Amino acid sequence: MILRTLHMMADTDKPGDSDTGVLTETKPKTDKPPLYKVMLLNDDYTPMEFVVHVLERFFGLSHAQSFEIMLTVHKKGLAVVGVFSFEVAETKVAQVMDFARRHQHPLQCTMEKE
Repeated sequence: MILRTLHMMADTDKPGDSDTGVLTETKPKTDKPPLYKVMLLNDDYTPMEFVVHVLERFFGLSHAQSFEIMLTVHKKGLAVVGVFSFEVAETKVAQVMDFARRHQHPLQCTMEKE
C-alpha cells in the first residue's frame, strides 16, 4: 500500500489555514496463473525407446534425463514430465497423444492442476 500526504490550502492561502490529510492508494494485486503437471502413464505396449524419444522431442530433455523418467514411468506407473502454464501443458499433452497415435502406440499423457 502506498501512502501519500495531501496538502490542501484554503482559498486564502494563509499559513496555518492548511489541512493535511492522508490519501491511500492500493495497487491491484495480480495472481500468478495456476500451473499444471504434465504426466506420462505406463502401459504394457509402448516401447521404452519410443517414450525416451517423446521426452527428448517434446520436452527438450537430454537422453539421460529421458531415460530416467521413462524408468520411473515403467516402475511407478506414471511420472511428472514437467510443470507448465495451462496453454503450454495442454499443447504438450496434445502433441504427445497425437504423435503416439500416429505411431500406433497407446501411450497416455495427461495433465492436472498443481
